[in-house]
Amino acid sequence: MDWQWDFTLEILPRLAVATGHTLLAAGLGYAIALALGLVLAIAQRSPWRPVNACVRELVEMVRSTPLVLQVFFVFYVGPQFGLRLSPWTAGMIAIGLHYACYLSEVYRGAIESVPRGQWEAAKSLNMGPMRTWSRIVLPQAVSPALPGLGNYLVGILKDTPILSVIGVAELMHAASAIGAESYRFLEPYTLVGLLFLMISLPLAMMARWIERRVRVRLGVVS
Repeated sequence: MDWQWDFTLEILPRLAVATGHTLLAAGLGYAIALALGLVLAIAQRSPWRPVNACVRELVEMVRSTPLVLQVFFVFYVGPQFGLRLSPWTAGMIAIGLHYACYLSEVYRGAIESVPRGQWEAAKSLNMGPMRTWSRIVLPQAVSPALPGLGNYLVGILKDTPILSVIGVAELMHAASAIGAESYRFLEPYTLVGLLFLMISLPLAMMARWIERRVRVRLGVVS
């Protein structure tokens, strides 16, 4: 099958729109994962054992099942319990929760890297839990957490095509639709691969740059 340049130029606008949808899905999903992941990580250190155990089991259950299954479950099984969501909302919930469980482990490892003496010093100064977390623990956990957070930023972008199974109009969904309409898959799928590469590489470079800047600012490296 020969490459058709006229066809390539014709489908570029549709893929450009789909690229915007992909970036939006990745951005929203990552924002949910960042916030929820921190909540799950802190909850795993709860002094109440039932809370601790429930959160740990939730994290392990989500990490042990495929994202595509979770997307299907939220979108198709949710209505059986009265939870009717649009494809976008269901996709954001599924991908946000999935990566929140992974990021919670990144946060947990970073939090546990904070020396025990820091916790004891905060306690000796009569600092409450909120001040201990915000002033002592989390600032020191930022640096060791950055590499993992950056890796999952690229990972969540590459997993957005899974949302096409419930009709979210991201890149793979657009490429499949173009192929079904024209019976040509070479150009759209090749362009999708190139677009993901063009987005992922700068994202990875940006994540490394932010990591270096934050570490210099914190005095971790010179």
